[in-house]
Amino acid sequence: MDLSCFKAYDLRGRVPDQLNPTLAEKIGRAYVAITGAKKVIVGYDIRLSSPEITEALSSGLMAAGADVYDIGLCGTEQVYFATSHYGMDGGIMVTASHNPKDHNGMKMVGPESRPISSDNGLNDIRDRVLEPFANAPEQGRYETLEVMSAYVDHLLGYIDAGSLKPMTIVCNAGNGGAGLVIDELEQHLPFEFVKVHHQPDGHFPNGVPNPILPENRTATADAVIEHGAAMGIAWDGDYDRCFFFDENGRFIEGYYVVGLLADQFLRKTGGGKVIHDPRLTWNTLDLVKAAGGKAIESKTGHAFIKQRMRDEDAVYGGEMSAHHYFRDFAYCDSGMIPWLLIAERLCQSGQTLSSLIDARIEAYPASGEINRTINDPPKVIAAIEAKYSVGAKSVSFVDGLSVEFDNWRFNLRMSNTEPVVRLNVESRADKALMEAKTEELLQEMDRLNKN
Repeated sequence: MDLSCFKAYDLRGRVPDQLNPTLAEKIGRAYVAITGAKKVIVGYDIRLSSPEITEALSSGLMAAGADVYDIGLCGTEQVYFATSHYGMDGGIMVTASHNPKDHNGMKMVGPESRPISSDNGLNDIRDRVLEPFANAPEQGRYETLEVMSAYVDHLLGYIDAGSLKPMTIVCNAGNGGAGLVIDELEQHLPFEFVKVHHQPDGHFPNGVPNPILPENRTATADAVIEHGAAMGIAWDGDYDRCFFFDENGRFIEGYYVVGLLADQFLRKTGGGKVIHDPRLTWNTLDLVKAAGGKAIESKTGHAFIKQRMRDEDAVYGGEMSAHHYFRDFAYCDSGMIPWLLIAERLCQSGQTLSSLIDARIEAYPASGEINRTINDPPKVIAAIEAKYSVGAKSVSFVDGLSVEFDNWRFNLRMSNTEPVVRLNVESRADKALMEAKTEELLQEMDRLNKN
């Protein structure tokens, strides 16, 4: 049996050769065998193959003796929410997020929506799939569970509704599932929503919902300008990531969103800890300190950030890849809470989104993540370390290589999934220095790659 759909953090593969109902049924049985779960939340995204795979998965869960609570078509974060909110033993979301439309996958959690990844059960589930199964003495029950109203109530709890003012917001669901939540939230908010690619459609008539791809940003940016909107928001297919555009239609790098959200959240909580990734840090450190919080660095990746947030009891965690985590959301990532907080900030401050962001870009200009295909990544990173650690203020290995000088710093790390090295460079209020050092590092990487 082809088990190549099992990845480091979740399952993803082509339908039907890498993931199909037969395998999904066995995965359901294996999940119960390994976790011992008795009550499991199941939800699925808008992909055409999702209902059939979910049905097979549910059959396997029930055959192994677990009760299935089907929350239907939803986003990944609703599975996280329902699992923790209703005190379930676990949850499984059938989704391939922003992968091509002929793919599907699963994201799994245990009690309190703790992630199940390769180092804490996912590999065991994969190995168990290959062994024979006997039906449980008592089959599990199946019931549907309506979670949208409790979920929307929870989302609205993050903002002060009284401080909101009417404004126009462009929202682009990319024909994924986010539009369904916007339609529910709309009834409680004074905003006018301009809805782009709004209807859920697993055929993806406007391309796969992945706003990180520059070609997928135009529709949102154009609508912001056309309608004079205060901001634009775009989501990936299962809407656990959200992306922002200012009132000029400019796409905002995720790094600056992390700082803005940390600042807004700490203003509400009056301090607390914030977890961030090591790729770009200075802007976040500056804003968190000014807001009376404490910034803590964690290795990149949702399983690492969520665990570190639990360990530190952090109120918020952010990655520049547009994943934002909240303590009161079972330490999970949400694509809905961030835009509500930023909309609230615009209403309270009377400032435009561009003015809030421009000051931060000026203070800490950054290269954005640059990917290079490298034949021997460890060799190249070791050579860069040897050269640049001379005279450096600090060298850190929390995630890849981070080297810091007085006025600039960089992070260089290997991809977990491909022979790619990812570079991020930032400076203190010196765009020309940042650009020069970025170019210098890229040339050095190219030279080392050829040797």
